[in-house]
Amino acid sequence: MIGRQSHFKARESIFTAGLDLREGQESCPPSLEECVAALEDCCEQLQETQELMRHGTHDYMRMKRVLESERLFLLIDEPTVHRYKSELADEVEPSINELLDRAEQGKKVLEKQESSLETKVTAAQAKSKVPTYNPSNPESKKLQQLTKARKQLEVELQMLAAEVERLEGNTRR
Repeated sequence: MIGRQSHFKARESIFTAGLDLREGQESCPPSLEECVAALEDCCEQLQETQELMRHGTHDYMRMKRVLESERLFLLIDEPTVHRYKSELADEVEPSINELLDRAEQGKKVLEKQESSLETKVTAAQAKSKVPTYNPSNPESKKLQQLTKARKQLEVELQMLAAEVERLEGNTRR
């Protein structure tokens, strides 16, 4: 680094002690020249670093958006996946078993209600069961005729009741 030409202008120092100043010739101590050369090297390195930083960070905003992403992709090996899966199963299994037990109890209650309702339906059908018409059975034919006659008589009874009410209404006036 010694002997390197400085592109800085030489300045006169107010401190002249220890300097050999000869008329018409400027002279600097070698340590000062080395200092200036080292400072020039530092400035050049700083400029190169600054250019390198500019080149490396010119797309900072894009990289910032990429790095702010909330998605995280983590690659793990298969044994770790199996371990986590078994831990999760151990953690969730008691809750699932409890829910299954509750569902089974609910199912039994519903089955009891269903059988009770079926029994009630069967009993109600037995009470109101009207024999069906069977043409080969003479009693069935007679029963059908009597049922038809009863319906006709009920209709006539309603008509007579309406006429009686009408007549009673006329006599009261």
